Amino acid sequence: MSSLAAIFGNSGDKAQDSEKLLHLYWNRAELKKQFAGMRKEQFKLKDKIKHQEGATARLQQKLDHLEALLIDPESAGNAVVFYQLSGLALQCQRKLSKFAEQLKQQREQRQHNHLLISWNEERTREARSIELELVATREFVQRVDEQLQGERDRLMSMSGFLKIFRRRAVTATLDSFAKQIDAANQREQSLLQRLDEIKNRKPPENQGLEVATKRSINLMILSFAQQLLLLFADDDLAGMAKEASEKSVGAINYGNRTECDQLLARIRKRSEMIDRSSDFASILQQRAKLIGEAALFRNDGDAVPVAGSVSTVFDMGDDGSVSKTEVNVLGENYWGIARVLSR
Repeated sequence: MSSLAAIFGNSGDKAQDSEKLLHLYWNRAELKKQFAGMRKEQFKLKDKIKHQEGATARLQQKLDHLEALLIDPESAGNAVVFYQLSGLALQCQRKLSKFAEQLKQQREQRQHNHLLISWNEERTREARSIELELVATREFVQRVDEQLQGERDRLMSMSGFLKIFRRRAVTATLDSFAKQIDAANQREQSLLQRLDEIKNRKPPENQGLEVATKRSINLMILSFAQQLLLLFADDDLAGMAKEASEKSVGAINYGNRTECDQLLARIRKRSEMIDRSSDFASILQQRAKLIGEAALFRNDGDAVPVAGSVSTVFDMGDDGSVSKTEVNVLGENYWGIARVLSR
């Protein structure tokens, strides 16, 4: 037998060797899988590096271009004006965005408050109804309990023969009273459970704004955007600020150094007016009403009006007069209005 084992090998050794080979195979497959994953990750990282290098190169080109502009005294003035106008556009965008967000929050809070009031009133009505039913149930139990006690006393007061003769009828009456009390007690527990559920009921969450409310908000946002536009009507700075926000530095010529200085003074003056002009709520409401009278919507579920239908800018005079000019604030996306409208 030992000679046969030497020739053919031990079956246990063969099984052990097979297990080792299988283990090595799986390790190799796992290593190949990990290697493939690392290569994939490497390609991704190389891609990111390439994109980053491209972005860095573009930024360096912009920086070199800006440095070249600032070196030349004539073009330096144009660069300063450009960035001041870009800053003016950004200031208006932030002002409009803040106004829109506050308006949305106010309307959402107002709507939610109305919802909470209705919910609380309904909850109070339900609780009151159950409390009245509880009172009636407890009064019923008390009456039946008194009747039950009366029947028991009457049974105890009967003489021997009469007691034997009437026991069955009185016992049936007592059982009926007991069942009524038990049913009433069960009803009371059920009512108490319902009352507890009502008191612990969670208030409803904000359901979101309705289309009519969103339209009202958008009309006010349009009115505010027109108000910002009208602040620059005399100087035509609105169009220049919009152009600066859409183009790159050096692409626009604002004139010589003197003209640039004059323009900077006008920009500074108008920037100060933006922060000072805040008390015009009634004007915004009047203008929003006029915008709403002309506004058209593509369908019943659309909250944003068709741009062409709200292209008239209404300037409200101190004497109550209204003058009109045509500027498509929505269509031309003044102050990034498209991003802040409710949809």
